[in-house]
Amino acid sequence: MNARVLETIKKSAAVPSMPQVVLRFLEIMQDPNFDYAELVKVMSTDPGTVSEILRLANSALFGVRNKVVSTKHALTLLGPKRTRSLLLGRYLVDSLSKKKVAGLDMGYFWRRSLASSVISSHFAEITIPRQKDEAFIGALLADIGIPILAEAMTTKYAKVVARYAPLADPITPEQELEAVEVTHSQVSAMVLAHWTLPDTVTAAVNLHQSAHPGEGAVGSVARILNASDRIATLLCEVPKAETVVQVCQEATVFVGVEPHVLLQLLPTIEADIEELADALRIDVIPSHVYTLIAKTIQEKLTPVAAL
Repeated sequence: MNARVLETIKKSAAVPSMPQVVLRFLEIMQDPNFDYAELVKVMSTDPGTVSEILRLANSALFGVRNKVVSTKHALTLLGPKRTRSLLLGRYLVDSLSKKKVAGLDMGYFWRRSLASSVISSHFAEITIPRQKDEAFIGALLADIGIPILAEAMTTKYAKVVARYAPLADPITPEQELEAVEVTHSQVSAMVLAHWTLPDTVTAAVNLHQSAHPGEGAVGSVARILNASDRIATLLCEVPKAETVVQVCQEATVFVGVEPHVLLQLLPTIEADIEELADALRIDVIPSHVYTLIAKTIQEKLTPVAAL
């Protein structure tokens, strides 16, 4: 890891800035014994952030029956960890979506990140339920180093970022190190650490490209991020039929779940992604593309899961 390059990128305009109220929220949550009332107080000082919290709490993603009208109620409903994830995700989406990054289709970037986040949540719920929120935010933001590198080091990173596209060969750490001396995983982890996300998230994001992320909570989350991204990539393109079974088998084995777990989440994947996109205000083109590709994956994977 080239600390000098990372520090240069960290100080560049390519790294999105966070509202002060969100940074204070993240800072308070670093203390495992934080005061819940202090979170409510901090949020209440900024009308725009309060509005976002209430909008998120009332979104279809959570199926609330009675309208949430207070900050305290919203935080109680969502929980501090999920509120942190959604707020951070929301402001990052807003900041990154305003950028026009040379050589990168941001629509594709967010479709893939959303799909990976939804899949990660499902996998974590089964394998590491206590780290579900860490897997969710880690998957959503694991690749933010890509647009940041593409903006901060446009010329050097051009050939690498061109691979972040449908049916292209995957970006490898070796290619990134050769081009810019750091990987997008390292940049993503650096930025998340800068925003004081938990060590489990930042360490897992740093390792999510690794074939050997280790054991424990960090290794488990990193495996989920890796596997979810592989499957999300299939859902964001028209995959070659012969690769579907191989990719899905390798991904589920890597994360430690049976293929039928993936089959169970595929029927609702598009609805889940659309709800998350709505909550984070990400524009996704209404279509049945996810559903059609999910059906193809189901057809190819069902005989394997039945064995």
